[in-house]
Amino acid sequence: AARAAFPAWSQTTREERLEVLGRILAEYQKRFGDLATAVTEEMGAPANLAQRAQVPIGMGHLATAVEVLKTFKFEEDRGPTMIVKEPIGVCGFITPWNWPLNQIVCKVAPAIATGCTMVLKPSEVAPFSGQIFAEIMHAAGVPAGVFNMVQGDGLGVGVPLSSHPEVDMVSFTGSTRAGIEVAKNAAPTVKRVAQELGGKSPNIVLDDAAFAKGVGRGVATMMTNSGQSCNAPTRMLVPKGRMDEAIAVAREAVSTVTVGDPNGNSQLGPVVSEIQFNKIQKLIQAGIDEGATLVSGGVGRPDGLDKGYYVKPTVFANVTNEMTIAKEEIFGPVLSILGYDSLEQAIEVGNDTEYGLAAYVQAEDLEKARGVARKLRAGQVSINGGGGDMMAPFGGYKMSGNGREWGDFGFHEFLETKA
Repeated sequence: AARAAFPAWSQTTREERLEVLGRILAEYQKRFGDLATAVTEEMGAPANLAQRAQVPIGMGHLATAVEVLKTFKFEEDRGPTMIVKEPIGVCGFITPWNWPLNQIVCKVAPAIATGCTMVLKPSEVAPFSGQIFAEIMHAAGVPAGVFNMVQGDGLGVGVPLSSHPEVDMVSFTGSTRAGIEVAKNAAPTVKRVAQELGGKSPNIVLDDAAFAKGVGRGVATMMTNSGQSCNAPTRMLVPKGRMDEAIAVAREAVSTVTVGDPNGNSQLGPVVSEIQFNKIQKLIQAGIDEGATLVSGGVGRPDGLDKGYYVKPTVFANVTNEMTIAKEEIFGPVLSILGYDSLEQAIEVGNDTEYGLAAYVQAEDLEKARGVARKLRAGQVSINGGGGDMMAPFGGYKMSGNGREWGDFGFHEFLETKA
């Protein structure tokens, strides 16, 4: 269906595609409440997080695609040559469960804007929001075959989609392990592969007057979405001489985090599944066994919760970068605090990971923070809580993937260049 729809859709005008995107945005807004309920039900995001972040970010990507499309240069003259950007073709999308709408819309919106057709496989762990999104696309009158969705798991749908000879490009968000398999499946047909994969992001807190504020901010950011974010600041680096101060601030910060029914007023709901719960418990135990200082949390469910996949917000201190909890992506509300002797060592340790999706710097002096940021091998660096720019490119270095999403950078992933 996507292949059949491509010739006509790829030749539509900018104005026609702007109109379609506008209709999608209007229908998305109508289903806001349904989407929020679905996200809470399928992956456990607290209702306030679903309403404040999980659902609005999808609207943000649609609105951003509209703004970018208005002025995007699909043609430009360079000397005697015209450079033309043309839609790549049929795109296969494989999206995860942790920020389901973010990952669906940051692929679909630029694909629609650039004239591509697509087949989406949303996560089988969180399929409800994807189903509603398909209803939104239908209600918006997206032409038949331009957007298609197939529910299913990685083996049943992801593999045939990423290996199909009539898919020109595959965009995948998920674990590095699965991303490698997607790339292998895509290789025989030499299709373009864009990937946003795992992370083990460092958060370097400088030795200055903003130290306590930086540590507190780091804890709060880490715990958002129950730590189920690929760009979460999982490794906090603090001066060794201030480790005790960091422990005290982190213990105080985490003590205010409430865990419970996501339909109530809790800040943390359950993690997504039994598999994820067991993996997190195993890694927390590894941190204890390997000698890290358990500041708060630990194995088992929080007090008063005897069922559900609820995880204690956990902080470890005196962690070394060789420990399992400093190397493996935990994908739960677990923070590791490491000590450093010098800023050079902090940067070295920060970069000592196979991942490179995000990094964080907390400092009183902005220029000093930017100096540190320039030396960190990561696709995005947040300084003093900065971020949330829908036009900023998102993607990773090293084993965190290739390509960039969001804003005009996301458009280029879906375009071929013709001279």
